[in-house]
Amino acid sequence: MAPTPESTPAVDVTKPGRGEPILQVRDLVKHFPLTQGILFRRQVGAVRAVDGVSFDLLRGETLGIVGESGCGKSTVAKLLMNLEKPTSGQVLYKGQDISKLSGRALKAVRRNIQMVFQDPYTSLNPRMTVGDIIGEPFDIHPEAAPKGDRRRAVQDLLDTVGLNPEHINRYPHQFSGGQRQRIGIARGLALKPEIIIADEPVSALDVSVQAQVVNLLEKLQDEFDLSYVFIAHDLSVVRHISDRVGVMYLGKMAEIGTDTQIYDHPTHPYTQALLSAVPVPDPAGREGRERIILTGDVPSPANPPSGCRFRTRCWKAEDRCATEVPLLAVPSGLKGPAAHESACHFASEREEATAGATR
Repeated sequence: MAPTPESTPAVDVTKPGRGEPILQVRDLVKHFPLTQGILFRRQVGAVRAVDGVSFDLLRGETLGIVGESGCGKSTVAKLLMNLEKPTSGQVLYKGQDISKLSGRALKAVRRNIQMVFQDPYTSLNPRMTVGDIIGEPFDIHPEAAPKGDRRRAVQDLLDTVGLNPEHINRYPHQFSGGQRQRIGIARGLALKPEIIIADEPVSALDVSVQAQVVNLLEKLQDEFDLSYVFIAHDLSVVRHISDRVGVMYLGKMAEIGTDTQIYDHPTHPYTQALLSAVPVPDPAGREGRERIILTGDVPSPANPPSGCRFRTRCWKAEDRCATEVPLLAVPSGLKGPAAHESACHFASEREEATAGATR
């Protein structure tokens, strides 16, 4: 569902096109079949990795996506890149459904949508030099190759991400984890894309290095007018870099809004539980703050609960939660700047987040 006027972030209107949707996801579904048998394989079910996700990415913004492991975040990233074909739904880039593209048409779109992968240790070919890794996109897209000195263009990219241009002939094993991730970012920038899908780009890095990489991404966004889909586990990192945040649970979007709306006015019980677990370094800030401890385990995506998928762990759950699927929409009871989309039947009820929860 597209953002409502209440949930749309403030954007810089001084630049042409800022704030317009550049990527639109509509009812995106990806089911992986479960098969049985050796000689005669038959389908006995499906893993519902992504099951009806919708959101917009606005030009020049960062949309953060958070959630537990296995909730479908990385699968969404692969679907946005068309590395996986959706079971149904649409991924619209400037109004064009890229999930239906192939061949040259898909290649042309991928030039404008690049990806930074989670693990900098496995996403770089150890047999290639840094210069070859960063310059490889020019081999695939010769029309985008720099006119003149290609080596100089690669060195400029190294300098842009804060690496020594003289290290162009080194191999990945000669760099630290943070430096390798900068190499991956430089590779993503080579074709001058409009969108970068960052799939947990800092989760494998030390905390101090995470801050450096996040600051670099923000600097590059301002410099090149990039739009980010930023996927991560760390809620503090997501709040720092994101304009809007989407919270996923078991293949569905539970809540989406601006960073202030999600972090200061969470309405979905799952979001409230997630935020209660964020460490607070200042002891004074922990006064009066109660931790919500959810009971039970995350259900299997091959056999999710009926109705609301969070109902088996939710302290607000009632009978209707087992039969009615809550829609991602702005609840009628929420007004003003705190109003944003939430997939909960009781999102408009603003009682204490910890009411009825195990503490």
